[in-house]
Amino acid sequence: MAYNATQEPRTDIRERSYIPELIKGLAITTRHFLRNLFGTREVGVPFEDRKGFSQITTVQYPEEKVPYPPGYRGLHRLVPRDDGKPRCVACYMCATICPAQCIYIEAGEYETDAAEAGSRVIEKFPTQFVIDELRCIVCGLCVDACPKDAIRMDTYTHTPPEYNRQGFVYDIPKLLKGPAVSHPSDPWNKRPGSERPEHTHKEAHTRIGEGHESHHPAQLEAGHGHAAPAAPAAPASRTVVSNEGPVPVTKFLK
Repeated sequence: MAYNATQEPRTDIRERSYIPELIKGLAITTRHFLRNLFGTREVGVPFEDRKGFSQITTVQYPEEKVPYPPGYRGLHRLVPRDDGKPRCVACYMCATICPAQCIYIEAGEYETDAAEAGSRVIEKFPTQFVIDELRCIVCGLCVDACPKDAIRMDTYTHTPPEYNRQGFVYDIPKLLKGPAVSHPSDPWNKRPGSERPEHTHKEAHTRIGEGHESHHPAQLEAGHGHAAPAAPAAPASRTVVSNEGPVPVTKFLK
């Protein structure tokens, strides 16, 4: 039978002593304690779907682990090729787009007379590929930016604990894992070597500026709304694109 509190609790000794309410609270606590102590908990079932007697929601980790959702971004890994080498071609796109700047890459070049045909085609490879997992914010932009599907976050494992900070720095041996991946668009699947493909151009190619008349600087000057007198036309100029000489390179510093 429910207890009806009086409208004047100051005149009732039971209300002033709080004994009935204390007994009710202890009864509820004792009931849940005994229920969870002797009841059997259903493992791996959400709380709202449980039918058992126990209602404990604490996960007994590491004996019991919560399954990760399909879109979970786990620990990084470098995807290997069929020959066991990483698919990375050291294009620096993942290191450039990383907002935390936790990726460091050093590139090397295969020799032109390399024995592996696939290596001669891709030319560049990472001599060092390091990810600082402590600085990573798990955004997944490196996976989206990679043009060769060389880095993934589909391991479904989080970063394991370490005793020092150096243990969280992952290099190529620690990152290169998982099954080999091959795509039809891979360059080493198109031709056996790095030789120029045999084909002829169907139309003539023109260089930048070829066929355009050059204008004297005096023709572009105008003063007080009047154009400058025209100079005699110069012969057609031709801009030659050359790859000789050093190419300025901007070094990306971490």
